[in-house]
Amino acid sequence: MIAHYHGQIWNAAELARGLAVSEPTVRRYLDLMSGVFMVRQLPPWFENLGKRQVKAPKVYVRDSGLLHALLGISNQRDLEHHPKVGASWEGYAVEEVIKAIRPDDAYYWATHNGAELDLLLFKRGRRIGIECKRGDAPKLTPSMRIALADLKLDALYVVYPGEKHYALAQEVEAVPLAEFVDAKQ
Repeated sequence: MIAHYHGQIWNAAELARGLAVSEPTVRRYLDLMSGVFMVRQLPPWFENLGKRQVKAPKVYVRDSGLLHALLGISNQRDLEHHPKVGASWEGYAVEEVIKAIRPDDAYYWATHNGAELDLLLFKRGRRIGIECKRGDAPKLTPSMRIALADLKLDALYVVYPGEKHYALAQEVEAVPLAEFVDAKQ
C-alpha cells in the first residue's frame, strides 16, 4: 500500500482503515520503513505566511526499482502508461537532487489552496526551491511564482528529463536532471 502513497501526503487514518489496524501501528510501520531507508518521509515546511499550509509529510519509496516492483511495473512500456509515472519520476528526481546537493535541511511546501513546491532545500543559509517535472518543456507555473514570493527563495530550479538548460524567469531555471546532478557534485 505504501507504493500507492508514493509522492503523496501521508494520511495515516486512510491507510489504517485499509489495513484494518490502528493509526499508531501504521505510524510505526512507516517509521520502521524510514529507519531502514526504504521510505523517505519528506517533512513539510511551514512558517507564518498568513496561509493554511499542509503539515503532514510526503512519502516516497526511495528505490524506484522497488517502487516499480511493488506497483507491478515490469518494463518501460508499462511504466509509461502507469498512473504513477509522474510520481515515480518525482521520487527519483528528489532522491538524486538531495544526494547531489547534500542540503542542511530538506522539506516540501504546500498550501491548502494548492500552491506547492516539491523540495525546499536549505544550504549554507540559502533557500533553494526544486520542482520536478517529467515533461519535455517545463513552464513557469502560478505555484512556482507563489513559492518564489512567499518562501523568499534565492533560486528555483525545475529539473526535468530533457536536454536543454534555459531560463523560465528571473531566478528560475529549467535544468536537465543529469546536468543538475553532475554540476552539484
